[in-house]
Amino acid sequence: MGWTNLHAKIHRTIRTRRLFERHQRLLVAVSGGQDSLCLIKLLLDLQSKWGWHLGIAHCDHRWRSDSQANAIHVEQLAKSWDILFYLETATQELTSEAAARNWRYQVLSAIAQEHNYHCIVTGHTASDRAETLLYNLIRGTGADGLQALTWERPLTLDITLVRPLLEVTRTQTKQFCDDFHLPIWEDSTNQDLQYARNRIRQELIPYLQANFNPKVESALAQTAELLQGEVEYLETAAQKLREQATIKSQEDPCAPSVRLNRRILQTAPLALQRRVMRQVLQQILPDAPSFEHIEKLTNLITAPNRSQTDPFPGGAIAQVQGDWIYIKNEV
Repeated sequence: MGWTNLHAKIHRTIRTRRLFERHQRLLVAVSGGQDSLCLIKLLLDLQSKWGWHLGIAHCDHRWRSDSQANAIHVEQLAKSWDILFYLETATQELTSEAAARNWRYQVLSAIAQEHNYHCIVTGHTASDRAETLLYNLIRGTGADGLQALTWERPLTLDITLVRPLLEVTRTQTKQFCDDFHLPIWEDSTNQDLQYARNRIRQELIPYLQANFNPKVESALAQTAELLQGEVEYLETAAQKLREQATIKSQEDPCAPSVRLNRRILQTAPLALQRRVMRQVLQQILPDAPSFEHIEKLTNLITAPNRSQTDPFPGGAIAQVQGDWIYIKNEV
């Protein structure tokens, strides 16, 4: 087999979405699983058309007894393809999926910076996108959380994370690997149902496919794609509204104290009001604002004069004074 429909699809996706440029240096995260093997094989086959310089990075979380053998397996694949290989092994215990993800992106960014790669490329698929949408929906989120797995996002000023397979399902990556006889390394932790994402993958998605929609993964991924465009538009509109309504403290421009013009905000739809307040709180709070934090601040837009909130995490308090909402750090 040579050029397949999947090759054509990914080539078209990269070109139309402008995910990469010619002659870029791409660092490909390869776990050894079917998605990452499908990804690196596709990029290798497309390399002659784009002139990329490819490197493979593998992150050993040390979660499994076979993790070192897994790393050696990926290194041997890299050598067989004549691709530079980079290995990072966790030196501290990673106690959660979130901790592992944060560590992974930190070390991948460090490798990319040290070796002058422009992009870090991962094998996230439409199946991952569907699972992320369900995972965040169940926990409670807005449109931002539902579309969280995007085609690309900046990791640093110079390095972009890119996900070219977001329109490809896990079933398709498995078929591709089988067709090309790619040696998949099965990750036993993917079967461990103590992890919420695995329960979604192993139990919830198959139930939805059997009882509601056989193509539920693609349908949910399409929903995430639609939401991504809407979120980008709303964020831009909210940014413009915030700039119109916000005046930073004149005594100390770097201080977290902000005042917002309520009259300007009152003319905007509720969706934009909430997004403005979310953007403001993201700059003030030590952690991401919750729905309750955003609502508490949004309610001051129409609250009586001298209304105020109880302290936000970190100590900031918002208070109404006439046409203005003042947000002051009381600590």
